[in-house]
This record gives sequence, structure tokens and C-alpha cells, in this order.
Amino acid sequence: MIASLSIPERQVGLMLTIGVAILGLVMLGAAKEGPMAVHGAMALLLGIVLAFALIGSLFEPDAPGGRAARYYDEPTRFGLMLTLIWGVVAMSVGVWVAALLYWPEATPLWPATSFGRLRPVHTTGVIFGFGGNALIATSLHVLQRTSRARLADSVSPWFVLIGYNLFCVWAVTGYLMGSTQSKEYAEAEWYADIWLVVVWVTYLVLYLRTLARRNEPHIYVANWYYLAFILVVAMLHVVNNIALPVSFAGARSFPVWSGVQDAMVQWWYGHNAVAFFLTAGFLGMLYYFLPVRAERPIWSYRLSIVSFWGIVFFYVWVGSHHLHYTALPYWVQTLGMTFSVMLLVPSWASAGNAIATLNGAWHKVRDDATLRFMFVAAVFYGLSTFEGSFLAIRPVNSLSHYTDWTVGHVHSGTLGWVAMIIFGAIYTLVPQLSGRATMAWPKAIEWHFWLSIAGTLIYVVSMWNAGITQGLMWRTYDANGGLAYSFLESVMAMAPYYLLRTIGGALFLAGTVLCALNVRATMIATPVGAGATDRPLLPQPAE
Repeated sequence: MIASLSIPERQVGLMLTIGVAILGLVMLGAAKEGPMAVHGAMALLLGIVLAFALIGSLFEPDAPGGRAARYYDEPTRFGLMLTLIWGVVAMSVGVWVAALLYWPEATPLWPATSFGRLRPVHTTGVIFGFGGNALIATSLHVLQRTSRARLADSVSPWFVLIGYNLFCVWAVTGYLMGSTQSKEYAEAEWYADIWLVVVWVTYLVLYLRTLARRNEPHIYVANWYYLAFILVVAMLHVVNNIALPVSFAGARSFPVWSGVQDAMVQWWYGHNAVAFFLTAGFLGMLYYFLPVRAERPIWSYRLSIVSFWGIVFFYVWVGSHHLHYTALPYWVQTLGMTFSVMLLVPSWASAGNAIATLNGAWHKVRDDATLRFMFVAAVFYGLSTFEGSFLAIRPVNSLSHYTDWTVGHVHSGTLGWVAMIIFGAIYTLVPQLSGRATMAWPKAIEWHFWLSIAGTLIYVVSMWNAGITQGLMWRTYDANGGLAYSFLESVMAMAPYYLLRTIGGALFLAGTVLCALNVRATMIATPVGAGATDRPLLPQPAE
């Protein structure tokens, strides 16, 4: 990592790490105890370790010459490793909390292991740790290849990756200590939110600077999706997390929004986190890696542009469908429902475009497990978006809301769509970045694929059945007009479904562990001096 930086870049990095250490020292000194003090100590330790590493490197040889003639792939390699570390950790916690729903008495007598604290560790770890690192790592790769230019600088990618993961660690350790804003997908406290804004602005500026110096006149559509992901997530994060700290020396804060306005802002954020973090960014991944792996151009480039604008416009209006039958004004609920149904058109345009790209290449899908991951991702994307539009319809929502049907829907998207396209991208990228033709264990990719498929189907189908059963039991009346089932009876009826969910999650986790081991074996076996064979397009002097 450090060897790839020039001496002046190492000096800049040293100043940044000293700044992180000072920030940690200030937080530690101000808070003295509690989550903010622990997080300050983490930042202080990180800054000191990195500073010593950079100080030592100042006396080592400078970065090799001719760097401008090569893409800068070291941040992508690092980001992919972080992706798999977060994937294994967060999915392990997910299997743990799924098991606790079947064996609640297995909860250790320690507050940090309660379901309420572990659950946001799982969601934040999977969405932001696993998914976020995959998006950052692949976006840096795609940006360079589609722009035919090296990244604008070599320090910003490291600040983005390390700073982003510091935020993720602050978030999940804060939850374990009981520090939370109690906002879905936005539980981290105010100082972590401010830190993420600094990191995210750096990410956006790096992306725009690299695009500005591109040698390819056209901006490929994958970059449109990645940019939408970066821009809109920044807007969502800032608006939803505006809060007033109780004290600048503590973690507690209060949001500026209250009542029904807070609910509306939260689900405007929550559903658009799904839209632009878990959809737009990963569509950028799909639109690049699927054609590359299939060795075929996207079926309709024009359709990809049309679906982009449809998704960007329709998605921002649909968050209110999470608040049917609440105090939210009826017309706002109807607006969200209407746009949710309309959203099906651009969503299916993207899914259909991806599947149509494989026409004439189905023999590759049959023989190549990596391409099969991407095909299954496109299928699940189409299914999940249809289900999302369907569940947003008010009468359907009256059956599904507050049930495990919603849990099944979310995991058909995260396991079947998000994780599958990540694995497809990883298996495409790692051999290329390692200078190899294939992964170290090609057969393990097949095993991973079938473990993932089995785990996803068991998980999702069991939750569909659980949710529909719950909804029907809660609205069944006896001859006297009273409820036929007590709430406790509906909970007891969930036992077999919760056991199946745990089994499905464990199978998916096993596949992820196998992927991590395969990637490690591939990277360790990288020949000395190996790297990507493609090169940026450099200006040539006129003859």
C-alpha cells in the first residue's frame, strides 16, 4: 500500500494521519468515558499506527517510475479484502441473531449480545461494510477503465477507504455499547455522521476529478449509476441525520425532525438508501461486469440510459409507502404507492436489458459460475423490484406490513441481487488484478454458487411463508367477531420458519467464507510484478 505512494504523497498521508490522531485525542479528552471516548481512542490508535508506518516509509525507496502508464489498482485490492472481511463478520452476526429468534434462551447475559444491539450490527455491517466497500472498490476500477485514465491522485482513495471503514467500525461498536439514534440504517451518532460527510465529499471530488481528466470522450452508463449513488446518498445522509448534540462531549443527540415529519424524512432516507445505495450503485456494477464477463456489449445502451433516468426520478418519491395506515397524510401515502408501481417499468428495463445481453451466450452461463452469479443477480433484481411495487399497494401492504414477508423481500434483494452481483464482480476482478487466468480454486466457485442459491431460496421462501401466515393469523376472526388467534400463537407458529431461516443464512455464510478463502489463496499466489494487463490511454506527442 505505502510502497505505491511517492515520497510527497507519503508526506501528505502523514499529515492526514496526524490529523486523525489529533481528532481522536480531542474526542477522547472531551468525552473521557462512554462510546465517544472509545471511538476517540480508536481514531487515536489508528492515526498513530499509520503515522509510524508512513514515517518509516519516508526513508524507503520512492514509488517506481512510470506510474501514469498504469492504472492504480492497489485501493481496489484493499477494498475487495475489506468487503469480504465485513461480509463474513456481518453475515455471521446475521446467522447469530436469526438463531436467537429460534433459541432466545441462548442469548448470553451481556447487554452487547442482546438482539436489539446485534441486529443493527448485522444490517450496518452487511449494507455499509460489505456493500459499501464493494461499491467503492469496484467504482474505482470501473471509473479508470471506462475513462481510460489513472485516478486523479493516489492519496484520496486511501483516505476514502480507511476513513469509511473507521465510520463503519465506530457505528457497529457504538451499537454494542448502546449508542444509537434509533433510525433504521442510520443508527450511528452525530460525530460519526459528520466524519462520514468528510469522507464522502472526498470520494465525490475524487470521482469527478478523474472523470474530468478522462481520455475517453463518452461517459459510460455505469459511471452515471455510480455518480447517482454517491450524490444522492450524500443528500440523504445529511438531511436525515441533522441532529443537535446534547453535549459536544458526549454521543447523545436529538434529531431536528419530530413526529410525522421525522417518520417521513426517515423513510424518504430509508427507501432511497435501498434505491441509491443498494440499487443504483450495484446497477453500475452490473452494467460494467456483466458485459465484460459475457464478452458481449450491453443489449441496448439507449435503454440503459432511459432506465437510469426513470429510476432516478421515480425512486425519490416512493418512501412514503412504508407509512401506510399511519398518521402520514393520505395523499402522501397514495403518492408513494403510485410512484412505487410506476417504478416497476425502469426497474424491469434494467433487469431485462441485463438478461437480454446474455442472448447468444447462454453456453457461457451454463459453464461459467461467475457469469451465473451475475445472471441470478439480474433475475433476483427483477423479482425483488416487482415484489416491492406489489407490496407498496395499500391493500397488499395491510397484509404484509409488520410481518416477516418484508424480511423475506429485503433478503431476496440483499442476498439474491446485491450479494450475487458482488460475488460475480469479485470473481471477475481478482484474477485480473492478480495476473492470473482464473481463481486459485475454480471448483470452489461452483460450490459457492450452489451454497448461495440454496441459502437464498431457503431463507426467502421460509420468510414469505412466515409473513403470509402472520398476516392471515392477525386478521382471522371467530364467529363472535373476536380474534381467532392470540399474538403469542402467531409467534409460536413462526418456529419452523425461523429455524429454516437460520439454516438458509448459515449456507449463505458458508459460501461467503469459501469465497474469502479463495480470494486469499488467489492473491497470495500472485506472481511477483503481476498486475492488470490493461493500461490507461496516455497522450502521445504529434509526429
